[in-house]
Amino acid sequence: MPTATFSIEDVDFLAKALLWADSFDSACLLHSNEFADPYANVQSILAVGVKQEIVADGTNTFEKIEAFKAKHRDEWMFGFFGYDLKNELEDLHTTMPDELAFPDAYFFTPKILLHFQDGKVTIDAPVAMEAQSIYESICGTVLSFDGSTLSRSFQKRMSKTAYMESFQQLKQHIQRGDIYEVNLCQEFYQKNCLIHPPSAYWKLNNTSPTPFSTFFKYQDHYILSASPERFIAKRGTTLLSQPIKGTAKRGNTEQEDLEISQRLQSDPKEIAENVMIVDLVRNDLTRSAKAGSVAAERQPQVHTFRQVHQLVSTITCEIDPNVTDLEAIKRVFPAGSMTGAPKVSAMALCDRYEKSSRGVYAGAVGYFAPDGNFDFNVVIRTLLYNRTKQYLSFHTGGAITIDAEAEKEYAECLLKANGILIALDTQLED
Repeated sequence: MPTATFSIEDVDFLAKALLWADSFDSACLLHSNEFADPYANVQSILAVGVKQEIVADGTNTFEKIEAFKAKHRDEWMFGFFGYDLKNELEDLHTTMPDELAFPDAYFFTPKILLHFQDGKVTIDAPVAMEAQSIYESICGTVLSFDGSTLSRSFQKRMSKTAYMESFQQLKQHIQRGDIYEVNLCQEFYQKNCLIHPPSAYWKLNNTSPTPFSTFFKYQDHYILSASPERFIAKRGTTLLSQPIKGTAKRGNTEQEDLEISQRLQSDPKEIAENVMIVDLVRNDLTRSAKAGSVAAERQPQVHTFRQVHQLVSTITCEIDPNVTDLEAIKRVFPAGSMTGAPKVSAMALCDRYEKSSRGVYAGAVGYFAPDGNFDFNVVIRTLLYNRTKQYLSFHTGGAITIDAEAEKEYAECLLKANGILIALDTQLED
């Protein structure tokens, strides 16, 4: 496509571009918030309008996306994989309510692409002269975020009592040796809820800026994400995953914050959780790697975000040249940090003890680039919205291990909800 580059003089240009993009049936903003990342490939990118698209129909999803990608190998592709694709990959079944009704996967090639880098925007448009018109349209967009504050509290799909019961049941499975770690998640929701998705996303991003922030629109479905976690990426011939496991609140003072960060770095329970997931991810990556190429950092690193400190590990490998991109993703999906280990057993138990379908939550959103690279986040710290059904939802979760304490894990779930609650100026029901 023809391209044109413009200097961004308007400090609100990205916000205006988001509002402009919301008028299209499909749009995707991947926004790094300029976090320092040695593996970053794009600073921010906005894909708008549909040239071609593929919607999962419940069968052979990865293979069909592989074929779609092969037809459009020289184009950018943006989309998502829902967590419940696990049911295609393993003998698993999800029978819980799914009020959001997202497809299990969706990808599109955009008509228009905006690359944001170092104070400039490069616009790829079908016609050379159209880039100038797009730039002027965005500049002329009236900035009209309404804040999307909510007048009601979020309801809990799982009461605290129900959470504690599920926690104890899962702890017994660990004690019996059925699993050794599991991620128990719970949903918070509102029915008959009207929000303005671009406003809600912009407020969430300002409240909780993260390196894998995402606004994704597919018709009347929205993914508004403040995800801090990279699921899987490809850079040249290198595959990498950066699971998060281990969370601590921010301190009230600089000194307290430093002490909390240092405690997290050396907390035996948090490190044990992280090491278990690193082992799982290492094993998953081995299935797509050149022999002997899988490597993991010996010590997880503390990454600090606006709301929390997190323990992040990095696992890399050289991809086997006979393995395709979709095969590599399929072999690690869904993210081990959101399941537990052993993976299939943990997912089966989550299906039994959680009270709602995860849907897109715990899945992945990202892109495939024409140069062969790709990057996908883990869908956490994320609002999901069905505008037609007026249903708004988010999940939080935490790892249960042999040493986990129910009250502490429940408190961690609530801590992870803070960014969303602050952004929408609301709270959870009692």
